[in-house]
Amino acid sequence: MYLFHLGIDVAKAKLDCALRLPDGKLRHKVVLNTPGGFAELLTWLQKQGAERVHVCMEATGTYWEAVAQCLAAREPLTVSVINPAQIKAFATSQMVRTKTDKVDAKLIAQFCAERQPAAWVAPTPAEQALRALVLRLDALQTMRTQETNRLQVARAAVREGIASHLEWLDQEIERLTQTIRAHIDRDPSLRDKQRLLDSIPGLGERTIAVLLAFYAEPSRFNNARQAVAFAGLDPRQHESGSSVKAKPRLSKVGHAFVRKALYMPAMVTAYRTDWGKRFAARLAAAGKPPMLIIAAVMRKLIHVAYGVLKSGKPFNPALHGA
Repeated sequence: MYLFHLGIDVAKAKLDCALRLPDGKLRHKVVLNTPGGFAELLTWLQKQGAERVHVCMEATGTYWEAVAQCLAAREPLTVSVINPAQIKAFATSQMVRTKTDKVDAKLIAQFCAERQPAAWVAPTPAEQALRALVLRLDALQTMRTQETNRLQVARAAVREGIASHLEWLDQEIERLTQTIRAHIDRDPSLRDKQRLLDSIPGLGERTIAVLLAFYAEPSRFNNARQAVAFAGLDPRQHESGSSVKAKPRLSKVGHAFVRKALYMPAMVTAYRTDWGKRFAARLAAAGKPPMLIIAAVMRKLIHVAYGVLKSGKPFNPALHGA
């Protein structure tokens, strides 16, 4: 059991910290979200006599990554990174009416003390780099779509500039695609896992890169259901008594980028692959609507990818009715 619990509300420029002492009292500290700020925070913890500390923070964009990696590397500190939706629900359960950085840090510390969330396992440097690359590629592709739409209605005064930007985007997307490919090839672990995922019909090069960026180490999840929940693809039931029985929907309490990346592969799997056609046909025969089938195929792809990576064995069509 940890005697000290540290809640950190992460922002781009600063970290609001609330240290919960063994007697339940709180002490606050604000430091910069920089390596110098991290060192200052560690020094402050020592002055408070806090050695074995359980640290909790929300997964807010990418601002939390540097401090999480720094603190996780310091024994005997334990770091947990939690879904912001959990803190929001916890705040509602505590009837917290005020939202400030200081209040949020206190709330995270209280959540940490009461719920004892699991320790965060830092990704390898190769996984971190791959994650940054695939997120950057997605940003460029989104930008290209926006510029293409603008070009269709642009006036002559700006059309040349948009066309030039599109040309640059095409070149940068191609360069980044080559960089991702080379990055995976250079790392033996990623390369072997890429070959395993490549055995799954319906997954293309870019989707495999995304799955490697977020699921390369399946041991971070206790089971496939947790892997599905990480992407927010788990079903959400809403029933109460005999009068309220809403249709199940995706929870979407998870990584939106992973869901987005799996949509088109699910379409390809459901309509172009033997195993996907059989899976979709069973759902259609049960009366499931098309969009629900696509969501189920997205969920199935994560189940299959998780199983392939965990077992270390390529996709076996016989296990999926193909």
